[in-house]
Amino acid sequence: MSETTGASYAAAGVDIEAGDRAVELMKEWVKKTQRPEVAGLGGLGGFAGLFDASALKRYERPLLASATDGVGTKVDLARRMGVYDTIGHDLVGMVVDDLVVCGAEPLFMTDYICVGKVHPERVAAIVKGIAEGCVLAGCSLVGGETAEHPGLLGPDDFDVAGAGTGVVEADRLLGPDRIREGDAVIAMASSGLHSNGYSLVRHVVFDRAGWSLDREVEEFGRTLGEELLEPTRIYSLDCLALTRTTEVHGFSHVTGGGLANNLARVIPDGLHATVDRSTWTPGAVFDLVGKAGRVERLELEKTLNMGVGMIAIVPADSVDAALTTLADRGVDSWVAGEITARPAHHGATTAGAPDRDTQNPARDRPGPG
Repeated sequence: MSETTGASYAAAGVDIEAGDRAVELMKEWVKKTQRPEVAGLGGLGGFAGLFDASALKRYERPLLASATDGVGTKVDLARRMGVYDTIGHDLVGMVVDDLVVCGAEPLFMTDYICVGKVHPERVAAIVKGIAEGCVLAGCSLVGGETAEHPGLLGPDDFDVAGAGTGVVEADRLLGPDRIREGDAVIAMASSGLHSNGYSLVRHVVFDRAGWSLDREVEEFGRTLGEELLEPTRIYSLDCLALTRTTEVHGFSHVTGGGLANNLARVIPDGLHATVDRSTWTPGAVFDLVGKAGRVERLELEKTLNMGVGMIAIVPADSVDAALTTLADRGVDSWVAGEITARPAHHGATTAGAPDRDTQNPARDRPGPG
C-alpha cells in the first residue's frame, strides 16, 4: 500500500464480505434448531435472538438457569485435522449438560466464534456442529457472533464459546438438599475424552510420545486424531427423561476436575459418595494417555472423566427404572456406588469422591483444557 492510499478495515485484515457469506452458509443449519418458541421471531443476522417467554406461563414458578463454557484446547485438534463440524457438539454438551444438573430443560443457546481470518465454509461447518448439538439437546440456537481478530490470531486459528439458558419448575429444582443416605450413584458412559484435559493429552501424545494424528492405533480401531476428536456425548434429553420416568435426587456433569471433584459438588454436608471403580473399565484412550505419558492414576482421575460423563443420584428403589430408561435411550449405565454417611475420621476419602471440604467452588472449577 502506498503512503497516499488510505487505510481500510479490509487492509487491516477484516473481511466483512466473508463474514456475510459465512452467515448465509450457516442459516440452514440454525433453522433446524428452532423450537416453537423461536419460530418466526426475527432471523439470523439480527442484533439479538428472541424467545417467546409466554411459553413459561405453564410453570407455576419458573426458574431460569444459565451456563457458559468453551471446549478448551480441543479446538487445536480440529484445526490440525481440518475437521470443523464436530467441535460444536462439544460446545453444546459442555453448556447444556451443566444446565440439566439442576433439572433445567435447555431452551436456547448463543455462540461466539473468534477467528484469525474468516473462512466462510469453515465457520459454517463449526456452526453446523453447534446446530446439530442443539438438536440433540432439544434447544434452539438463537444467535451468535463471529469475530475476526487478525494480528491476534493466526489465519487458521479459532476458538469457540457458548452460553445457554434453561428453565426448571422451582419445586423440581435438583440439588444437594434432595440427596439422602442410601441413594444409588448411577454412572453414564462417556463417548471418550469429551472436552476436558486436552492440554495434558496434547502434551502426552505430541510432546512426550511424538505421535501424529494420522497414526493408526489398534486399540482404537481408527486413527489417533479420530479418537481424540470424538464428540462429547450430550446427556440433557436423557437426564430429563429420567426425571419424568422415575425419582431423581441429583445429577453431576463430569467435566474439569474429574469424577471425584464434580460428584463432591452435589453431595450435602454430612454425606459422602462412595464409588466402586471396579464396576467399569475406562476406555482404551485413558489407558493410552496414562501409559504414553507415564501419568499417575490420581493425576488421570482428577483431569479426565475416565469413562463416566454424567452421574445420576437416585433412591435405591428407583435404580431399576432409571437403568431401564437409560438403556431404552441407548445410554450405557450402571450402578457405580452409593451415598453414605460421612466417615468419622475427617480428611479421609473413599473410592471415587473426596470429602466435601476438598470440592471446587462452582465459579472456580477447572474449565475445558
